[in-house]
Amino acid sequence: MISMKELENLKNINLKRINLQDNKNRLRIVVGMATCGIAAGAKPVMNSFKEEIKKRNLKDIQVKTTGCIGVCRLEPMVEITNSENQRVTYVKMTPEKVKRVVVEHLVNGRICIDYTIGSEEE
Repeated sequence: MISMKELENLKNINLKRINLQDNKNRLRIVVGMATCGIAAGAKPVMNSFKEEIKKRNLKDIQVKTTGCIGVCRLEPMVEITNSENQRVTYVKMTPEKVKRVVVEHLVNGRICIDYTIGSEEE
């Protein structure tokens, strides 16, 4: 049996792992890879992020996958979170859109508003 103190220690260790402020990564990119995302083309989108980041020799950026993000009609979806835990959700992503997001958002810090979830809801 694990004590409450041991559980608290485990919780703190795992929170540090997922919290970007305690992590050397300044940005985290999460690509929705549930069946709806995969069917809509999430794998080429994820690969494009990895290629563009590598091509530009960008550091401190983590690319991860997740399951369902929640709005299948807007797949492939990508969430980019900065070190302050501010999140931007991009929708209906394509490898071509990834190139623009990498240059404008990741390199220059300008969100591509026309690719975000808010622009799709209007």
